[in-house]
Amino acid sequence: MESLRELYKIGRGPSSSHTMGPARAAHEFAASYPQATSFRVTLYGSLALTGKGHLTDVAVTEALPRPVEVLFDPEKKELPHPNTLDFEAKEGDLVIGRQRYLSIGGGTILKEGEKRQAAETIYPFRNFDEILTYCREHNCAPEQVVYDFEDGGIYDFLREVYASMTATVKRGLAASGKLPGSLGVERKAKTLFETIPEEEEPAAREKRLVCAFAFATSEENASGGTIVTAPTCGASGVLPAVLHYLGGKYGFSERRIVAALATAGLVGVTVKQNASVSGAEAGCQAEVGTATSMAAAAVCRLFNASLVETEYAAEIALEHQLGLTCDPVGGYVQIPCIERNAVAALRALASADLARVLSGTRKISFDTVVRTMYETGKDLSARYRETSEGGLALSYKGCT
Repeated sequence: MESLRELYKIGRGPSSSHTMGPARAAHEFAASYPQATSFRVTLYGSLALTGKGHLTDVAVTEALPRPVEVLFDPEKKELPHPNTLDFEAKEGDLVIGRQRYLSIGGGTILKEGEKRQAAETIYPFRNFDEILTYCREHNCAPEQVVYDFEDGGIYDFLREVYASMTATVKRGLAASGKLPGSLGVERKAKTLFETIPEEEEPAAREKRLVCAFAFATSEENASGGTIVTAPTCGASGVLPAVLHYLGGKYGFSERRIVAALATAGLVGVTVKQNASVSGAEAGCQAEVGTATSMAAAAVCRLFNASLVETEYAAEIALEHQLGLTCDPVGGYVQIPCIERNAVAALRALASADLARVLSGTRKISFDTVVRTMYETGKDLSARYRETSEGGLALSYKGCT
């Protein structure tokens, strides 16, 4: 399994697959051809179908140092990955270099022909069960696994991740107005946060706060602001909402928050290893479903839940989002994405609560659900995998 540094990436929204990944590919390609006088980029598959709404053309244009021509080719079907893009470097009229990249989710890129596990392997585990076995054999909590196998700077890295998440929530709560794009979606985080009645029941206040924090991050993401992939841009609102709420309510120490992030990260890299976190490859179950599992596991770690309870919470969170489609209206990471992050944050809290009570009765492992999620994603019609050709994206006609 790869490093948590490949899971948590601090960068620009609104999409890790459509913005962060292509931008990274552009930087890498440009570095190979410093003599180029111009570039041409051709987007295929999901990148071509929703790239405008996801600002893919803007991301690659800003990442390349010379004049750039961006072409959209939604017709080509025989592709190595739904998020495929070709780069050409030109010196005058002469093409001096070509490279095809795949943006496989979470901001991770591969050159065509590279194996999926091109990133450096950090953890000697194949699945979550092996992680739990290590914890039992060494009588340690999940975060110790991270500290044992990552480099010495991982604690400071996770601390930086949490600081970035917190800063994003605060920016989102302070912002107002409409999000970019033709949908005219109004920011709602500030309204949700500032209009909680004092007489509201505690449980209702909790839900409103959690939703406000999720909206804050997701709206920042939709506007192209700085977020942390957890595991992707489109699902970046779930984990920060849960951590920001519980951290504020209970005053957890930095060390406890970092432990929760480490635990959530192990869940995320397990999914990346054995399935996918790309909405273009497996639907929104791979993005928001995984984010919900990560957040549920983080909640369990914050409250010192057992290993069994932690796994069960992650399993519940993902199991009940199997089949969740990725159908962003107009290609924008706004409808239904922003609300979906808020609902998922609430679901993460509920999953952790159920697991603490019912863990002794479980029948399904987290690894089983991860495999099932990937199989389900492969069976989903391409119309429901981030192409905006089906679901709400097709049905939405605009409303007043």
